[in-house]
Amino acid sequence: MPSLDAVQWVILLAALFLVGFSKTGVSGAGTVAIALFALVLPTKQSTGTLLPLLLVGDLVAVASYRRHADWPRLIRLFPWVALGVVAGAVVVRWVDDAQMRRLIGAILLVIIAVHLWNRRRAPQDSLAHRRPVAALAGVFAGFATMTANAAGPIMAVYLLAAGLPMLGFLGTSAWFFLTINAFKVPFSVALGLITPSGLVFAALGTPAVLAGAAIGRAVISRIDRTLFEWITLGLTLLAAVRLLL
Repeated sequence: MPSLDAVQWVILLAALFLVGFSKTGVSGAGTVAIALFALVLPTKQSTGTLLPLLLVGDLVAVASYRRHADWPRLIRLFPWVALGVVAGAVVVRWVDDAQMRRLIGAILLVIIAVHLWNRRRAPQDSLAHRRPVAALAGVFAGFATMTANAAGPIMAVYLLAAGLPMLGFLGTSAWFFLTINAFKVPFSVALGLITPSGLVFAALGTPAVLAGAAIGRAVISRIDRTLFEWITLGLTLLAAVRLLL
């Protein structure tokens, strides 16, 4: 890890708190965490440093919501997500930080636009129920998570469009990200994104992630689904604009 001043440490700790909060509370907070990490660390370095801490949050989320997953939907998504991860690993090897940020920001804006258009359709005609849309969402999510840990907004929009109840949304997300983040580890090690110093930082930052997860678990039952959806979309939009700029 590079030497950090007090302000940078505060930013990173706030980001880690939001990582935990996004895993058990409002998922859109995770995109803000990614943007905060990118303020302090280069995009590629922040991606590898954040991955072990995301896995900590994933374990807490699975422990909290493991009984609420939509497994048929997950099984349909996994092959496409794996394809996206492989494609993302190839891109990480060749693009620079600025190109990666703009690419992910553009993907997020497209996903938001598709979801807002999809809200105008009848629930039984939701695009999320169509196999080609699931395949596209899976590939985009795999690509985004490998390049910038930014699959959260894509999956949030996809699962919201699928009409899952809040606990179903959280349980499906928990198992999805635990599986996919674990799948990414060998690729991240091979690309040099996960380093010994990054693992030391992960050990130091774990308490902040756990604190965020505890708060998220405490408040999620008090959040209205409509409010939950708009907060998620709003935070996703902010993160997309931050990545593009």
